[in-house]
Amino acid sequence: MEHSQGTGAGLLLAGRYRLGESIGRGGMGKVWRAHDEVLHRVVAVKELTAGRFVAEADRLVLHARTQKEARAAARITHPGVVTVHDVLEHDDRPWIVMQYVDGPSLADAAKEAGTIEPREAARIGLHVLGALRAAHAAGVLHRDVKPGNVLLARDGRVLITDFGIAAIEGDSTITRTGELVGSIDYLAPERVQGGDPGPASDLWSLGATLYTAVEGTSPFRRTSPISTMQAVVTEEPPHPRKAGALAPVIVALLRKDPEHRPRAEEAERMLLDAMEGRTPEAAQAYVPTQRVVREELDPAGGGPVSPFGPAPVDPGSEAGSTRPQPPVAPVPSPPTLVPSSPAPGRGRWRTVVLAALLAGLVAGGAVFTAMHYAGGDRKGGGGPTTATSPVPSNKAIANDVPAGWHRVEDPAGFSLVVPDGWKRQTEGDQIDYTPDNGRHRIRISIDDSPDFENPYAHALDLERTLAKRMDYVRVKLGQVTYRDQVRSCQWEFTWTEKKDFPGPRHAIDLMYYEDDGTEYAIYMSAPESSWSTTREQFDVVLRHWRAPGD
Repeated sequence: MEHSQGTGAGLLLAGRYRLGESIGRGGMGKVWRAHDEVLHRVVAVKELTAGRFVAEADRLVLHARTQKEARAAARITHPGVVTVHDVLEHDDRPWIVMQYVDGPSLADAAKEAGTIEPREAARIGLHVLGALRAAHAAGVLHRDVKPGNVLLARDGRVLITDFGIAAIEGDSTITRTGELVGSIDYLAPERVQGGDPGPASDLWSLGATLYTAVEGTSPFRRTSPISTMQAVVTEEPPHPRKAGALAPVIVALLRKDPEHRPRAEEAERMLLDAMEGRTPEAAQAYVPTQRVVREELDPAGGGPVSPFGPAPVDPGSEAGSTRPQPPVAPVPSPPTLVPSSPAPGRGRWRTVVLAALLAGLVAGGAVFTAMHYAGGDRKGGGGPTTATSPVPSNKAIANDVPAGWHRVEDPAGFSLVVPDGWKRQTEGDQIDYTPDNGRHRIRISIDDSPDFENPYAHALDLERTLAKRMDYVRVKLGQVTYRDQVRSCQWEFTWTEKKDFPGPRHAIDLMYYEDDGTEYAIYMSAPESSWSTTREQFDVVLRHWRAPGD
């Protein structure tokens, strides 16, 4: 997609860092493998792509945050924290040069394997906790602990990265009032409700991270940002049935009230027990005994059975026991969520919670961008518009390649037809087919871990970016059905290009999610003067498109 145009491999930054291939990406940036030509070592370079098209004031904030990330990481001396080597500026945006870790993230490892074995997850958690304890001792909160920020080196090391939204205690100069940052389903309840985060907030996020690792799914992710935040605040996670001895540790870390969570040193002992295959007895004190579901009743009729074994014994009733036990109480609800009228039914209660969360976010001016979600129409309309052009909706793929076209089997695994004479070009992780070096182009983008709930939300976010960058004009933007995928969106727009191909230009983009969650974007752009031909070509491309595996 032309709007995703990025810096390519081979670029030399600051006269010493030569970019190689892209090795990761997220809502705020892209990570490249690079070679330090001065010290002759491999490094990772994070490109802050979010700074390309933002307004000047936002760019200054982003730069300040980048400097803060470097200073925060530099204050932590621990082998489990990715080292920041350098911070530089190129193309009016910051870049961070970091220690290169040869290995996948926990998110990628769990996705590939399906789940992580409980004892291995406990080992990973133990390493992450050690790094967090070092950060907390230096006065730094991570604030974005999640599977994607835990790196698993091939030599067995575990490191935590991306202190990009970390805050040094006592310094609030880089966080605007009311801004909510982080990945929603890994945010502690107190943060969702606007409270001040503390070390216990990072431990809650660690619990959610370990849950995702062993269960293969995030415990609180729902169908929308608001329902996800509601679940974080008011709902208990499903019982982690694949977690083995790690289960009570996860539940202890996920207590809603930070005062009821174990301290870091207690959690460390629990994780060590779980790593060695022992059920951590200390964790039982933090497990709410009332967490019981109908399926967990004793089949012999003996009453409820705790999902984690026998209910905790009251220390006061056990001779010689001095171990304190946190109170087991119902999860407190925010005062603003309690109606003054008689208690409503479940459906009404969910509505009250939803309204209160929305009201709190509006009052605080919460910013959703950093949470990788977008919502609403920038023009203030009533939701998605309808794409009037026909979009192929049947899974069947046309095999009759038109005259003057030929089919291409792309090395990335997909297949498409292109007009004769169009050649493949790459730019970073973007794949183009063009007859004239990009003046007319087909661009294919693939993201196997999209940051948005659906393509329409993604398009809205991109639209806001483009509107800041140029004289963007929307032609149409709406949800469609493509290849039987209802999570699809078609977007058409115009602008005046000032650099590569000056003059009025026109583009169209079809984005859709496949069954496995991968987002594909099929994009074409051309000068306005030849748009009618390009628009017809776009329909041909869509009819003959084959995703990997088709």
